[in-house]
Amino acid sequence: MHRIYDAQNELSAATHLTSKLLKEYEKQRFPLGGDDEVMTSTLQQFAKVIDELSSCHAVLSTQLADAMMFPITQFKERDLKEILTLKEVFQIASNDHDAAITRYSRLSKRKENEKIKAEVTEDVYTSRKKQHQTMMHYFCALNTLQYKKKISLLEPLLGYMQAQISFFKMGSENLTEQLEEFLTNIGTSVQNVRREMDCEVENMQQTIEDLEVASDPLYLPDPDPTKFPAHRNLTRKAGYLNARNKTGLVSSSWERQFYFTQGGNLMSQARGDVAGGLVMDIDNCSVMAVDCEDRRYCFQITSFDGKKSSILQAESKKDYEEWICTINNISKQIYLSENPEEIAARVNQSALEAVTPSPSFQQRHESLRPAVQSRPPAARTSSSGSLGSDSAALSALSLDSLVAPDTPIQFDIISPVSEDLPGQAKSSGQSGRRTNPFGESGGSKPETEDSILHQLFIVRFLGSMEVRCDESPDVVYETMRQILAARAIHNVFRMTESHLLVTCDCLKLIDPQTQVTRLRFPLPSVVLYATHQENKRLFGFVLRTSGGRVESRQTSICYIFESNNEGEKICDSVGLAKQIALHAELDRKASEKQKEIDRVKEKQQKELNKQKQIEKDLEEQSRLIAASSRSNQSSTEGQFVVLSSSQSEDSDLGDDGKKKRESEA
Repeated sequence: MHRIYDAQNELSAATHLTSKLLKEYEKQRFPLGGDDEVMTSTLQQFAKVIDELSSCHAVLSTQLADAMMFPITQFKERDLKEILTLKEVFQIASNDHDAAITRYSRLSKRKENEKIKAEVTEDVYTSRKKQHQTMMHYFCALNTLQYKKKISLLEPLLGYMQAQISFFKMGSENLTEQLEEFLTNIGTSVQNVRREMDCEVENMQQTIEDLEVASDPLYLPDPDPTKFPAHRNLTRKAGYLNARNKTGLVSSSWERQFYFTQGGNLMSQARGDVAGGLVMDIDNCSVMAVDCEDRRYCFQITSFDGKKSSILQAESKKDYEEWICTINNISKQIYLSENPEEIAARVNQSALEAVTPSPSFQQRHESLRPAVQSRPPAARTSSSGSLGSDSAALSALSLDSLVAPDTPIQFDIISPVSEDLPGQAKSSGQSGRRTNPFGESGGSKPETEDSILHQLFIVRFLGSMEVRCDESPDVVYETMRQILAARAIHNVFRMTESHLLVTCDCLKLIDPQTQVTRLRFPLPSVVLYATHQENKRLFGFVLRTSGGRVESRQTSICYIFESNNEGEKICDSVGLAKQIALHAELDRKASEKQKEIDRVKEKQQKELNKQKQIEKDLEEQSRLIAASSRSNQSSTEGQFVVLSSSQSEDSDLGDDGKKKRESEA
């Protein structure tokens, strides 16, 4: 029982510590862990339930101490100690009696001192009486101990069982109703996560197999340049290169290091280093291919003042060409422009046309010039450009199946497209007024003030256009291709930079200088969002609205933006915002359903009370009618008796008496 009691105390302490650690879980910051608010709230609910369990275990420990351990301790410390004390007292009394008998036995037969004989006799009497009394108390205590032994065995067991019954009853009363739905939901979530994990593992295995098959040609140190063409419009590049170091007048050695560009600088980092070092400034530098006797794919970089040069070797012809083009683009300071990839594409126009299977922007534009001559420069053209992976067949097919025909492309935020979205004004609480594209009314309270999620990103608006389909990410990719192609054709390179605020209610484009909201996109209307498969700076989303050029129909508009390599983060934030909004909507519906149930119950209770009041009133009215009828009957009988007596008197008095009575009356 001591082991049971100690184990229960340990269990109570461990349960309390578990609840404490779960409450502090949200304060932990793991290196690869994201802010999972659903997981944090679930663990907080678990911590609350486990804390209640800890309280129940603490109550059980207290009951075990009182009902199980106390009787055992009392039996050991009081009853057994009393027996041992009586035993010692009896032993002392027996020894005193033996000593008195011994002295009495030594009395002589001869005449002796009567005083000594009387003292010895008195001593024997006293010791024998004391021994007898002590013996009776000791035996009585021994007999009582047989009963106390049974009690001391049964009472702790009884207390243990009663404490356990009380513990389980307390748990069933307090925890069952609260936990059933919660544990069911968590169990379902765990099963869903397990299924998602299994599907993800299968998908990853399939992806690995597909990548192994697709990447098989890339395992070669020098892949076929016809199948894997070089990208000539890059403004950043990183990879391993071999650097030539002179060791003597005619001898040299090659060292393999990791090189990368950072702005207008070329950096290198050796294996094991925690940071890179500056190799040279490549602004206004010159780069050219060189022919080394012992190496191939070599190129030389010379600084703008000609004082420093480096000879580097690439692993393949593709890397060799890409490094030369990238350094050449950086040398011309294209990376400082607003859209470096577009500028680089125009600078390397001949190289881009050589590796692009579809016709050039200008040829496609000239072929469709009659259809768009009456349009302003912002009108949509059928020109198709390559973003690195689009084919000519896809561009021809997507033009009719994904993008709505004759739709103008909007290159600026302040546009008629924003005015054709009546849902924006209504959603912002200004029904009957058009949304001011330059700012919101100052008196209204921001609806995102109480939002759980607030994430801000720096974006640049590329353009928007109406689309036919809003169910596949291909529509976003095709819109990106159309807008970038139109920008290249019409030489539109100006972009408006804004702050994109992602909340649980909407997406907002905010002016960085004035902090005025330029555009507001309600989150429920954002039906599709995706980032470019290769260029993670590009992302877009499709907004489904009512109305447009043709009233009473749903229209879908795709907005394309450029970010600082945060396209996937923005899409993840939008997905998280939609999940939080979905959970909030489900909670709201559950609350409304519960309120409706409460209203129905209240209405039924009112009807029942009204029915009871009506029955009570009917019963009271029946009682009053019965009482009134009884009183009327008694008064009629009284009148009959009075009338009879008066008639008899009148007959006795005669005519004079009748007249007298009438006059008195």
